[in-house]
Amino acid sequence: MSTIVSYSGGKDSTLALWRAQRLAAQGKLPPVRGVLTALEESGRQARSHGVSRALLAEQARCLGVVHHSIAASWADYEARFVEQLRTLAAQGVTDVVFGDIDLQAHRDWEEKVCAAAGLRAHLPLWGEARRALVDEFLGAGFRAWVVCVDARFLDASFVGCEFDTAFLARLPDGVDACGENGEFHTFVYDGPGFLEPVRWASAGRKSVVSPPEFGARTYHFDLLDRA
Repeated sequence: MSTIVSYSGGKDSTLALWRAQRLAAQGKLPPVRGVLTALEESGRQARSHGVSRALLAEQARCLGVVHHSIAASWADYEARFVEQLRTLAAQGVTDVVFGDIDLQAHRDWEEKVCAAAGLRAHLPLWGEARRALVDEFLGAGFRAWVVCVDARFLDASFVGCEFDTAFLARLPDGVDACGENGEFHTFVYDGPGFLEPVRWASAGRKSVVSPPEFGARTYHFDLLDRA
């Protein structure tokens, strides 16, 4: 039996992974053997974060786990996710960990796809105060880079910088410190549980407008790749 973490490479899923590893050490979860990341249709980079597949695989190596991924559009995302979960279940995975905090619709979906694959869903951050989780993350010594911001909430000056107390102090009123509402996304490159820091480099910044069916929103990315 083993556990896998649904993993974006960002701060919340990394904190959930860290907690899951501690639960496994206490015998409360099967050992955490791998992570699962959703990529865009091309399979080249994470859909919401813009981080390359190669860098995500390197991040997993530095964390001492196996990197699994799916390449999917929004239209077939759920079907591909369930398909991958069933494949992992056949390989001995029994439990899946997610990093969501308090968005009920996300939890409902996660429990649904796990049930479809005969797996148990766990949300170790669920129901906790968002800012307390941020303080725990930084206090534990994790280091992260801001790789994407939603222009509805933050301008381009907020992307391509360290996620730290200085970044938090700059956030406008109404922007969540966790970015739980999609205001920003991060990439974690060092901290507890890392065998060594992840070596990365920026492949340049880019602004992207989502398709009209997703609101035609502008996102600013700092595209990271393996160094």
